[in-house]
Amino acid sequence: MKAAVPAALARREFLKFITASPYVVACGGVAAYLPQGAFAQSASSAQPPDTLIGTAAEAIDVFDLEPVAQRKVQPGHWAYMVSGVDADATVRANRAGFEHVQLRPRRLRDATRIDTHVDLFGTLCNCPIFTCPTGGEKSFHAEGELAVARAARARGAVQILSTSTSTPVEAVNDALGRPAWFQLYAPSSWEICEKIVRRVEAAGCSVLVLTVDNNIGRKSDTYLHMRPKDLRQCAGCHTGVEAPGTAVRERPMYDGIDMTGVNNQNPALDWAFLDRLRKSWKGKLLLKGLDTHEDARLSLEHGVDGILVSNHGGRSTDSGRATIEALPEVVAAVSGRIPVLIDGGFRRGVDVFKALALGAKAVGIGRPMLWGLGAFGQSGVERVLEIMQGELELVMGNCGTQSLAQINRAYVATPDWKG
Repeated sequence: MKAAVPAALARREFLKFITASPYVVACGGVAAYLPQGAFAQSASSAQPPDTLIGTAAEAIDVFDLEPVAQRKVQPGHWAYMVSGVDADATVRANRAGFEHVQLRPRRLRDATRIDTHVDLFGTLCNCPIFTCPTGGEKSFHAEGELAVARAARARGAVQILSTSTSTPVEAVNDALGRPAWFQLYAPSSWEICEKIVRRVEAAGCSVLVLTVDNNIGRKSDTYLHMRPKDLRQCAGCHTGVEAPGTAVRERPMYDGIDMTGVNNQNPALDWAFLDRLRKSWKGKLLLKGLDTHEDARLSLEHGVDGILVSNHGGRSTDSGRATIEALPEVVAAVSGRIPVLIDGGFRRGVDVFKALALGAKAVGIGRPMLWGLGAFGQSGVERVLEIMQGELELVMGNCGTQSLAQINRAYVATPDWKG
């Protein structure tokens, strides 16, 4: 008779098996099979410590960095990052959307030289993958936005800096070696908005990305369930920790500005405000958060230079619709007159290829970048960019495309999509 296997050991071996399973990963990880809102027990958190990588270089895919970051980042900060809004349907939809886009590879094509370079509003990038604006990156690593900037510099990528940055724009630009693109949360006071814009302009930034999909707040059920019950541990980062939705202490883009009575996100944001901003800002102006052809056409009428198709990583409106699904109608609406970028759920080079084939100019990554940052700082972010670029080059070669310009709609099929 065989000796009984201790329950703890059996569970450990089972968790090793399921977290390593390509099938489980492809289906969204263990979190996809848990009750809604149970992100705290994701596939990554279930991994035993001795299965985790010890350096960024050991990462085979971006998912390898997630469990390492989770063990290093404070629970409240982690909960805020992984959660969406309401039932988290849009977070899941962003990943599931790629399953409905199939590749149509062409064969007998020379794949000895693959070129992923792209010009994004005057910045020549090594790859069409940029880092998304995520607020308070020091919540994930002591060097925060500076680590991301150095990684983007090393990998030749665009960095978009959040208004909610925990590092001043001037310092980020120094670390990046060129001006970052600046994401703007327009405050309810035009005077304050103009102060921020003028500061960004003086820092040398020439691309402004106005967020338009998150200006009246959100209901983050999963975050509220996951965050620590004892909020006293949050006093180092937040003021008034006894109440939910408290202010973050370190917000250098508001230094010297009296925000008393001012909402840092404007609920009255409309096309008239956009016109005013367009007249005030002389650089390139992008809108972040559009996902319909109606708004895409209006963007052209109001002189926008580009669109970033985004649903805030599933953190604004729980539409249940993936950005990859919204992309084609936005691309069709602008008819090549302005570039269309996209973010939301991108984890693999093949995801990037699908978006490029559907008309995107470049692709943004948010959570994977934060996994790398939280796990290993600069080297972690570099590794994320390196992995995804390498995967993109492989799928380009396998599909018979030598350059980004050759990737088009003929390389994908969407049989499940209607219309």
